[in-house]
Amino acid sequence: MRILLIEDDEILCQSLSLQLERQNISVDLCHNGEDGLFRAREQAYDLILLDRMLPGIDGLQILTAIRAEQITTPVIFLTALGSLSERVTGLDCGADDYIVKPFAFEELMARIRCIVRRPRELSAGRLLSYSGLSWDREQSLLSCGPNTCTLSRREGELMELFLSHPDQTIPRATILLRIWGPDSEIESGNLDNYIHFLRRRLKAVRSGLKLTTVRGVGYRLEKAG
Repeated sequence: MRILLIEDDEILCQSLSLQLERQNISVDLCHNGEDGLFRAREQAYDLILLDRMLPGIDGLQILTAIRAEQITTPVIFLTALGSLSERVTGLDCGADDYIVKPFAFEELMARIRCIVRRPRELSAGRLLSYSGLSWDREQSLLSCGPNTCTLSRREGELMELFLSHPDQTIPRATILLRIWGPDSEIESGNLDNYIHFLRRRLKAVRSGLKLTTVRGVGYRLEKAG
């Protein structure tokens, strides 16, 4: 699991980061709003922990901006602003949860587990689908109508990423980070090979979707024509 922590209190950042990493969670840190918004837009994270009061762009502005861009990464506010109206405002802007400082780390972990568990519970036993194309994680099976084909593990991870963000351009750097991880030495050309493989799979199942190259940026799964 990979978390983005956007918090200007560097001591709190380091403390939380150490505790989260002890839970086998990878953490990236940002201490101001501009950097936080840039990293949030990469869509490379399973969860964002976001302070409301930040230098430059505040937490509400970050959340409003990414939700307006259809970025659905779960967000938990960690903030000293704890009045009812402030909590309501944060949740209405698109936060998934709201924790008032000071808080116990055990409570934060419980909230994280709850949020990360939600999509798995909602999709348990179901296919990940878009515009007639379905991906069955358990069987590693891609299907469109009666046409099916099996994907390799890496192909399946890529297809799941694209199906989770249809009609959105996903930057190459984000794909490499999400699928291969931050410490991988994979060459960028290997991603092009896998995109080629996925295009062949889409053609094999006669899907009406295509993987479009957005030159200089990345790739987008969208309807053909």
